Amino acid sequence: MKRILLVLSFVTLSAFAQEQVVDSTSHWTKKGTFTVLANQSSFNNWLAGGQNNFAGNAGINYDFNYKNGDWNWDNKLIAAYGLTKIKGADTQKTDDRIEFNSLLGKKASGNWFYSAFFNFKTQMDSGFDPETQTVKISHFFSPAYFQFGPGMLWKKSDNLKVNIAPATSKLIIVHDHFTEFGPSFGVDQGDTSRYELGFALNGYYKFNVMENVSVENILNLYSNYSEDPQNVDLDYQLNIVMKINKYLSTNFAFQTIYDDNAFRGFQTRQVIGVGFNATF
Repeated sequence: MKRILLVLSFVTLSAFAQEQVVDSTSHWTKKGTFTVLANQSSFNNWLAGGQNNFAGNAGINYDFNYKNGDWNWDNKLIAAYGLTKIKGADTQKTDDRIEFNSLLGKKASGNWFYSAFFNFKTQMDSGFDPETQTVKISHFFSPAYFQFGPGMLWKKSDNLKVNIAPATSKLIIVHDHFTEFGPSFGVDQGDTSRYELGFALNGYYKFNVMENVSVENILNLYSNYSEDPQNVDLDYQLNIVMKINKYLSTNFAFQTIYDDNAFRGFQTRQVIGVGFNATF
């Protein structure tokens, strides 16, 4: 019930955000999409077998960018939450994330800018061990990831840019009950935070395959100078939107993460479905 209320609150806040968007200055460009995906299957005396199930995902992808003379300031907010319910089983999460990216640039020469960036990632709801589904392994702000630092930005357009930051600070925060008996998400036993200094590369590329099909690529790479610099953290997101009309589209999302502090292997997530879109 708690998770269902969280989804409803998320949808309500998303609708409210649509109503509040006001472009008060010509230097700002604001655009975003709120998407709801749903899938439902039911069976009655179906001899081939099957279980009644329902799945739903809601997400926001919102950009608000500033441009004035030699200055550029690009901001992106991504939030998503999803649930699935199979008859006879507990409700489980299929998606849960909050991510905010901010990139400030001062023109240097050509397509190059002096830059400073900030990235924040966390989740909204509790996560449980996939095997037991009873042991809590994460929740809101545990973990929370922060990255920030100066660098150089190559920017062809709002849809094609690469930021290089060789002096990036990374901060990981977790609640102390996750480190009581051992390390968690790279944070040592008994601690609540971990600081690293390393190299970060962030890339963004969005293009249209055809008139109604857009492809968005988001890549984040990070290497910690002081510990296993060869083990590069990777976070790659692919979002494909195939518009049917103004409000309906087929959406495909894929994300893969490699972070050996959290899990020694690739984490992957994939969502596909026909959804309702509201552009604001």
